[in-house]
Amino acid sequence: MKFRLATSLAFASLWHRRGVLGLVTLTLTLSITLLLGVQYLRTEVRQSFSNTISGTDLIVGARSGQLNLLLYTVFHLGDATNNIRWSTYQTLKEDDRIDWLVPISLGDSLKGYRVVGTDDGFLRHFRYGNEQALKLEDGAWFRDVFDVVLGAEVARELNHVVGDDIVLSHGTGSVSFMNHKDTPFEVTGILKPTGTPVDRAVYVSLEGLEAIHIGWESGVALPDRTVTPEQARSRDLTPGNITAALVGIERKVLTFQVQRQINESQAEPLSAILPGVALSELWRVLGQFEKALLGITGFVVVTSLIGLTAVLLTLQAQRRQEITILRATGASPSLIASLYLLECVLLSVVACVIAIGLGAAAIALLGPWLLEQQGIQIGLRGLNGSEWIILACVPAASLLVAMIPAWRAWRGSHHQGLSATSHE
Repeated sequence: MKFRLATSLAFASLWHRRGVLGLVTLTLTLSITLLLGVQYLRTEVRQSFSNTISGTDLIVGARSGQLNLLLYTVFHLGDATNNIRWSTYQTLKEDDRIDWLVPISLGDSLKGYRVVGTDDGFLRHFRYGNEQALKLEDGAWFRDVFDVVLGAEVARELNHVVGDDIVLSHGTGSVSFMNHKDTPFEVTGILKPTGTPVDRAVYVSLEGLEAIHIGWESGVALPDRTVTPEQARSRDLTPGNITAALVGIERKVLTFQVQRQINESQAEPLSAILPGVALSELWRVLGQFEKALLGITGFVVVTSLIGLTAVLLTLQAQRRQEITILRATGASPSLIASLYLLECVLLSVVACVIAIGLGAAAIALLGPWLLEQQGIQIGLRGLNGSEWIILACVPAASLLVAMIPAWRAWRGSHHQGLSATSHE
């Protein structure tokens, strides 16, 4: 009964002061939205980060650290320390324990976007997210030596469509003065957005990469040594080496056996890494920054709650008559103090509910745009356990900060009714 009375009085008091408290609630709502949004994005980006590559059991490259190998093969960051001989790749391909092998050859670019030399196995076997396959938005996968397929972001940013001719550049810099202008490529396909580094890459055949480097030595085209596309097609375009290879093993129990044998290879120094393990290690390195961001947004919420407390303390002077009347009608000091606690908690609960609605609306509206324009895949889902805990901490924190005005109200209400009566 007392709780129902206190709740009714709290609602009435909040409605009476809805103008001032509405502004405070708005500030608190925006703070909670920011906090919840950072945690939500943190979870989604981590999931997206972990799902950059899936279904690939091993990545094989020249001997190096696993993070370096992961970065240049999957994220197209940095450069390989060395290449793998084509004969080594062929040996791996003949291994009965390996079900599929996809070659990766790097070293060129298109206006800052990495060129990836591969074969049609990349389209068939590469997976991202929850074992999602690559799909073409338009056109078809390359068939000819001088066909090229563009990632979604590359096509959008460079305004290319199927049928356009493009010229690749030598090297991986964003600006290059060494262009393969004698051997242009034709865009035959554009991939659908994936929210992964696939969107920011250009895909050609291994033979295409060999063709554009005929007559080149040490990164320079030799005079009268380069060839036309027609001349290149008549040459033997078997690559001498590749950068890395993606490996698929159907019998997962053999994965570690194959990895150990590759790492101990005497024919050539190689590294075979587990993509999931390397991704986890990379996230541990990057995770400190997003934790710091979460801490900053949490501090913003605490600041807003302190602001709410300051407003309630300021309003205490205006509520003396209200408290005097409540005391005169039999309200106890505890009931007076509980009003402040309830008001503060109710405001925080309202702010949390509005924040959930705002966050859901923002994700629903911005999610498709982020995927299309920024390559960030964020979907609308229910809150997970961690996010509910963070949300529940807001009313709990508001209850703590409300102790200050509640204690002052409890102390002052002991004498407020008596002093008002004596004054009359």
